[in-house]
Amino acid sequence: ARGAGFDIVSGGELHRVASAGGDLSKVVFAGVGKTVPEIELALSAGILMFNVESESELAAIASVAARMKVRARVALRVNPDVDSHAHEYTTTGRKENKFGIVMDSAEALVARWSDFPDCDLVGLDMHIGSQVTETEPYALAIDRVLALRDRLQARGHRITYFDLGGGFGIFYKGNEAVAASDFADVIVPRLKDTGLKVILEPGRFVIGNAGILVTRVTYVKRHGGKRFLICDAGMNDLVRPTLYGSFHRIWPVETHLPFTTDESVETPPADVVGPICESGDFLAKDRPLPEVDEGALLAVFGAGAYGMVMASNYNSRPRAAEVMVDAADWKVVRRRETFDDLLLDEKDNL
Repeated sequence: ARGAGFDIVSGGELHRVASAGGDLSKVVFAGVGKTVPEIELALSAGILMFNVESESELAAIASVAARMKVRARVALRVNPDVDSHAHEYTTTGRKENKFGIVMDSAEALVARWSDFPDCDLVGLDMHIGSQVTETEPYALAIDRVLALRDRLQARGHRITYFDLGGGFGIFYKGNEAVAASDFADVIVPRLKDTGLKVILEPGRFVIGNAGILVTRVTYVKRHGGKRFLICDAGMNDLVRPTLYGSFHRIWPVETHLPFTTDESVETPPADVVGPICESGDFLAKDRPLPEVDEGALLAVFGAGAYGMVMASNYNSRPRAAEVMVDAADWKVVRRRETFDDLLLDEKDNL
C-alpha cells in the first residue's frame, strides 16, 4: 500500500508477490541459480529487472528473451570484495563467496555486451551481507561500485538503477543494531548527486523484531550440573540458533520479574532446547533465565525474519500457526498444520 516493491529469489516468491497483489513492475529477481522456467515466468510478468550473477546466467536470460521476442532488463550484481564482518554464512560480498561477479570480470563482460543483444543493461547491484552492524563496509562497497558505474557510463552504457542490497542489522541481543540514520549518513552523500534510482532491501530491518515465537516448556530437566528447559518448539520452528549460532532474547510470557537484560538475571543458566532428535536442537544455551515451571510459556524475540520461512517438518512435526496482532486485534493468518497435512503429498501414492 505504501509503494514498496519486492526482491525475489525464486519463481515461488514471484507467485507469492502476484497472489498478494504486488506490483510486478517493481520486482527485482536476484539469486545465483535462476532456472529457465523461472526466467520465462519473470519475463512474462514484466518484472523491473534481473540482478545477474554470472555470465552463464546472462546468456540464459538473453536466450530466453530472444525466444520469447521480448527485451530483458538486467543489472549486474558485482562483488565488491568487501568484508561485512557478518557471520561466515551470511557474508555475501567477498570474492570467495558464491554471489556476484568480481569487478574486473564485470567490466570485461560489459565490453562484450553486443553478445547479448536482447538484454538491456540498466543497473548495478551489490549485497555485502546480512545482519550487518557497521556502516563502513557500505561506504567502501558503494565507492567501488560507483567507480565502476563511471567507467561503464564513459563507454556509453546508461546506468539508471543502483540496488544497494540490504543486510541492515537489527537488535537481537541488546545494542548491536545501527540506526537507519547512521546508514544514511554514509549512503546519502555518496548517491544524492548521481541521478541514480536507488533500491534497498530492508526486509529484516522492517520485520525482524515485529515477530516472536511463543513456545511452551514441556519439561524442566536437571542433570550434569545444568538446567534444561525442554520446549515444544525446536530447530524445525526456528533454525537460526542452530544454523548460525544466533542469539534470540528469550523471556517468560508471565513472570513477576520485569523484563531486563539477560545478564542481570541471578538464576542458574539454562539451555532452552526442543524435542528434535539432534544435539544441535536448541534455541539458547547457558542463558540466564528466571525459574519457570513446566507448562510456562516463553517468548523468543526477533523471530519475524528468517523464522517461519525457514521452518520445516523435520521429525514429522507440523508447523506452528501464525497470528497477526494489531493492537488489541488479532487474526490467525496461517493455520496450525495437522498430521494429515504431513501426508498430503504422499498418501495418494501409498
